[in-house]
Amino acid sequence: MRHRQGRQERRGRQDGAGEADAAAAADAAGTADAAAAAARPGLERELERLHGAPYGRYRGLVGSWELAGGVVVRLVRAQADPFAPPARVAVHVPAQRAGFAPEVRDTPVRRRALAGFLVRRAAREAAGERAYRVDAGGQEVLARSSCTVAPDGAVTLRLGVALPGPRRRIDGRAARRLLCEGLEHIARRALCRTAYDDEGLRELREFVATVEDATVLRERLPELGLVGFVADGALLPRRSGADDRPAAGDGVVPFRAPEELRVTVELPNAGTVTGMGVPEGVTLIVGGGFHGKSTLLRALEAGVWDHVPGDGRERVVAHRDTVKLRAEDGRPVTRVDVHAFVGHLPNGADTADFSTANASGSTSQAASLCEAVESGARVLLIDEDTAATNLMIRDARMQALVAKEREPLTPLVDLVRSLHRDHGVSTVLVMGGSGDYLDVADRVVMMDGYRPYDVTERARGIAARPTGRRAEAESFPGVMHRRPDPAFADPGARGRTRIRVRGTDHLVLGEHEIDLRGVEQLADAPHLTGVGLALELLVRRGHLDGRRTLAEALDLLDAELGTGVGAEPGAGPNGPDGVAALLSVRDEDFAVPRRHEVAAALNRLRGLRVRR
Repeated sequence: MRHRQGRQERRGRQDGAGEADAAAAADAAGTADAAAAAARPGLERELERLHGAPYGRYRGLVGSWELAGGVVVRLVRAQADPFAPPARVAVHVPAQRAGFAPEVRDTPVRRRALAGFLVRRAAREAAGERAYRVDAGGQEVLARSSCTVAPDGAVTLRLGVALPGPRRRIDGRAARRLLCEGLEHIARRALCRTAYDDEGLRELREFVATVEDATVLRERLPELGLVGFVADGALLPRRSGADDRPAAGDGVVPFRAPEELRVTVELPNAGTVTGMGVPEGVTLIVGGGFHGKSTLLRALEAGVWDHVPGDGRERVVAHRDTVKLRAEDGRPVTRVDVHAFVGHLPNGADTADFSTANASGSTSQAASLCEAVESGARVLLIDEDTAATNLMIRDARMQALVAKEREPLTPLVDLVRSLHRDHGVSTVLVMGGSGDYLDVADRVVMMDGYRPYDVTERARGIAARPTGRRAEAESFPGVMHRRPDPAFADPGARGRTRIRVRGTDHLVLGEHEIDLRGVEQLADAPHLTGVGLALELLVRRGHLDGRRTLAEALDLLDAELGTGVGAEPGAGPNGPDGVAALLSVRDEDFAVPRRHEVAAALNRLRGLRVRR
């Protein structure tokens, strides 16, 4: 009897796994209706029958099950025991049942925005049940695996469910309440148009319009000659370092552009919008302490992502290839050409082919800059508060005291103009302590009481008075492209690399732990998971093969995620295409990353091997 029961359980797992694979393929193709076609009825009866059975028999339920109203619940992955990570479940609502009008879902941007709105509503509906784990995200509206909308309007919600199992026995009645009644309620109350009254539909349309406007504004920056835009009325300060919601109170000053930098743009939903355009070239943000310099830079840093209505930064955008840099004491560097910044080292190391397991602040920042250019960055953001001072500037007095032949470092102030002139890479710097950057800035913005003022002409007058400082370099020579070896991906017994995140800044990839504390444009833990999945995708598809350069591999990744040349605006990291590509690797809670965060993780992987 026990042997027959075991065979039935194994057969159920195999059948369920086959159905799960078919449904996963349907998900990747973007159709919930295809998954519904393979669904089985009777999940309630099956759970009642399993009540009191050993916990492991939950695995026999893997597959798709039909609930009331055409809703399909698919158990993607069951828990091994009650203390394991929650089971992975997908809830499919067919297009006809979902019923959302084409005008809120007829482009990739609108589908991403609609999914972002629906998953937040679903999280509120699930908030009363501790067994549910819904990744609704924060202030950013990223493409997330937790909710996707297909072109035909079908909706899929993916979440974790802690399956009940007191004393390692199936609680079939509690499981029925979670998997049948609870999920059907969430689908009915969050994923269907009929759940929304007039006010709810107004909020939905506003959410979609806000995301669409930000995406269009970001895509228009190059044609306007800008690398960033900050709308009049924007609220830039955050509540705290741990709370990314907008600050509130009488002391919060709405942003208002200086007349010299005011730009007017037409957006599809908001109409005419004015704000400060951050021009291409070298822009300096100056001012006294606590006057809003770093706050403005952080808003631009986050401007690569769209934001929810009410965030205060809805119309604060930055060029999609903007990368924030900082010094990172102790990070590894693998065969990076940093000779533009680091010359003759006392130990005789070749800085044109530089490696270290424990970089200093200056060498880490130099490497990060070169790596960012290698990965395709078009805009660099640097705040003096988190930068290596000796890589930023060497003033006239220090030049007089320490001869150049005794100083291996060449400061950024002597290379930053060449970055733009010769390589098309703009830089925005926060600088409060060194006037030598006035010599190289195209624009100077002073923050005074959280209000910006264009002081470029005044700065040029000051810079016209010589200080005696001599430039120590004439040009930035470019970067050496490297060919990473894919051996870092170590598939386990199941043929896939172990991916885990620790907090919001440590990624475990196989046997490697990657410290990403210095990568400041990662939004949350699911974003880190997306980075890990993208790295596995690069290897699994053969894009990273030891022969292609990193830039070439990242171009292929862009094509996988829908961000290649000719992609519709809003696809890829700002659209749903990347979700399908990464779901083909693994069904987890993730947000789709940009190529720059993927490259940053690879570059900080200890033991990375590269060819040149």
